Amino acid sequence: MKPDSYADNIVRIAGSFVDARRAGRALPDYPGDMPTALADAYAVQDAAIALADAEVAGWKVGRINPPIDGTNRLAGPIFADQVVTADGTAIAMPVFADGFAAAESEFLLRIGATPDPVKTSYTIEEARRLIDAVHIGIEIASSPFPGINENGPGVTISDFGNNNGLVVGDGIADWREVDFDSWQVELAINGAQVGAATTATMLDGPFGAARFLFESMAARRIALRPGQWISTGAVTGVHPVAVGDKVEATFDGRMTIGCTIKAR
Repeated sequence: MKPDSYADNIVRIAGSFVDARRAGRALPDYPGDMPTALADAYAVQDAAIALADAEVAGWKVGRINPPIDGTNRLAGPIFADQVVTADGTAIAMPVFADGFAAAESEFLLRIGATPDPVKTSYTIEEARRLIDAVHIGIEIASSPFPGINENGPGVTISDFGNNNGLVVGDGIADWREVDFDSWQVELAINGAQVGAATTATMLDGPFGAARFLFESMAARRIALRPGQWISTGAVTGVHPVAVGDKVEATFDGRMTIGCTIKAR
């Protein structure tokens, strides 16, 4: 691909996804040449973030399996107008009804201190020290493109990492002393359990996801700030949902969070 057509492809893909998301319409076909290299995919994502011109309230982290060039995770922005705090009332989260839609039970970490913008290598403990709160949550994964999860991580990355919302649940008391790997996490859709697991199955766990994000954002020269959320990965897997579904996640058998699904 020639340099000018490469740049045109990035602009075309980014613009198509941003326009489709604003209009709430599906994209039956991928709007360009699918990126396969992660750097190309993040170039599309960066262009789309600039076009969206919206506040980034956090970042979702997902798994790449099998890893590509030694990278086993990906990231995508979570916009402020798609973050909802659970308050005991019914919450309806929008999805692209004719695109892709799923729900994921996740641990949410809140950034408490600004990471060093030039530091590109962290230990788990260093990453942990930058966190000031841990909450339970549900990530809504949804894209105008129905095949976003079927065509490799480059395609997923190119459309904001397939994020379309975050439900923030209760905070975990004394989280610094908690062993999250021992917590059973369950996800139910319409009252039927569809997944159950612990973070022991998730690479190096929630704080490993934070470490990845701090390192990758420094490499991409994207500033992180206190108060932003990190959605650390689907503990029980990625579970498709449809309009009207009721989703409920349970953590350690005692903390719950839920929402319903509506059309965007």
